[in-house]
Amino acid sequence: MSDKASLGNGLDGRSFTMTGPMKIADPAHTPVRGDLAHIRLAGRYFVPHYAVPAPHVIVSGGAQLLSSPRVDAEVLAALEAGSPFDVLDVAGGKAWGQAGDENGPVGYVTLDQLQPAP
Repeated sequence: MSDKASLGNGLDGRSFTMTGPMKIADPAHTPVRGDLAHIRLAGRYFVPHYAVPAPHVIVSGGAQLLSSPRVDAEVLAALEAGSPFDVLDVAGGKAWGQAGDENGPVGYVTLDQLQPAP
């Protein structure tokens, strides 16, 4: 056995240095922000917390995907009723997450426009 045992995390004893703010390749489609990221991004992005998504769907009437939880937020997309939305965080009456699949847009949806996935 080597003096650097495998840790089971894919890093195999390698070390890394922090060189500045993380660069997100496609922020509009990558569920990561300064404090939280989707669990599938662990090991690729360094944040204090990772979340397992809670699967939801958009209610009848559809929803607006917003750029921030603010009332004057930019509308990023219109989401169709029944479409999937993975909730990663909830605060102030809004959910932050990712619409569609793992390549879908990231943003905020008002909680009353969501329901748990069947």
